Amino acid sequence: MHSYELSRARSFTPMIDKWSILPILACVYVSIVQPLIYFASSYRYTLQTMMESNWENRIFWPVMTVSSVGLAILNYPYFGKRTLPPHIICLLVYAAFAGASVLWAFRPELSFIRFTQQVMILITIMLPAVLAVQTADMMRSLFLCFAFGSILNVLLLNGSQLYVNNVPVGYQGYLAGKNALGQFAAVAFLLALYEMLYRNHRRALGIIVVVVAGILLFFSNSKTSIAFAIFAPLLAGFTLMTRKTMRISPAIVPFIIITLSVFFRDRVSWYLFGDVTLSGRTFIWDFVVYEIKRSPLLGWGYQSFWLVGRDAPSIVEAPGWVKNMPNAHNGYLDTMLEMGLVGFAFLVIFIMATLHAIGRVADRDAARAWLMLSLAIFIIFHNLLESTWMHGGDLLWVVFLVVAAEIGRCWRSTRVISGSRPSRDRPALASHES
Repeated sequence: MHSYELSRARSFTPMIDKWSILPILACVYVSIVQPLIYFASSYRYTLQTMMESNWENRIFWPVMTVSSVGLAILNYPYFGKRTLPPHIICLLVYAAFAGASVLWAFRPELSFIRFTQQVMILITIMLPAVLAVQTADMMRSLFLCFAFGSILNVLLLNGSQLYVNNVPVGYQGYLAGKNALGQFAAVAFLLALYEMLYRNHRRALGIIVVVVAGILLFFSNSKTSIAFAIFAPLLAGFTLMTRKTMRISPAIVPFIIITLSVFFRDRVSWYLFGDVTLSGRTFIWDFVVYEIKRSPLLGWGYQSFWLVGRDAPSIVEAPGWVKNMPNAHNGYLDTMLEMGLVGFAFLVIFIMATLHAIGRVADRDAARAWLMLSLAIFIIFHNLLESTWMHGGDLLWVVFLVVAAEIGRCWRSTRVISGSRPSRDRPALASHES
């Protein structure tokens, strides 16, 4: 480990490093602050309003970007000697191609605005994470963020029930809708499961948040989030056990499962949701596949198909109610639609590289690897039914970036700091292995 980093990392005890504050602030903003602004202002909280540049985005993301770049400049001797992990390089290539697609986008000006915001989000999360010391624990800070948001959502559940044709369909808390509440609660649930591996007050708080998140999942009535919140940690545990016994990459098992899920889509959807159309999503996907075939290689341009005006292809050519959709409700189809097969290939490579890098984390801390893999699997599978890949400041996309950044920090260090002692505050599983 570099001598400069050794001087900064004084103990192995998890801590909140000043460089890791900016990525966590980004999570606080997208999960609590911005939704509360819309909630308090009685705005219609939609994907379009989140993607467009409004006053809070115009202030927050530029300030965070300038702060991140300033930190990098002030610490250039340390930062300049860092090597980027392979999965972060794959992310940068994926983002670079998204930026290049502005050149052939259906609506270049909107595509450029949305890509600029995405660049600021990437800088805000990735750059400070590279500067953070190895002992910083961004996952703990992320848990505290979601713990606070979970309690706040419970307090605001009353009066947040949603109706469709006068039929109650679920609660939304202070978030955009029942699906948004389900996504939030699922992430909080997974983070809290990991906290339960610790002792004393951390375990107690983890148990409390598990219960609260479970209540939120139930009241959200988001079948997708409920199913994947249960499925993700189980598959993550099975994947890590398979890796240990068979010496294969953690990317293999999820890839096989997701491929089988797509191949047997109708059967899976019927057994899990009792609806082969997946709440009408298959009608959207039929239209999206048709549009993909019209520009298969390079796509329509980054964020330049949905919500780009009255003459947008989604308005002019979509049948019936599909015209009103903000996205394809499938992150992979949306990627192919916007950036073609080339962009889709870059996305798959980034995802596979991220999952593979978790194996290196598992060599040091199996419990932390299980948490990261659980969050990654939840988001990866959730994108089969919703679109979050590189979608502005979408909550799940920001969480995935934080997980990727944390994996990158763990990837750089293959052994525990010399002379350090395990803390009493480490997970029971991790302490046994050490």
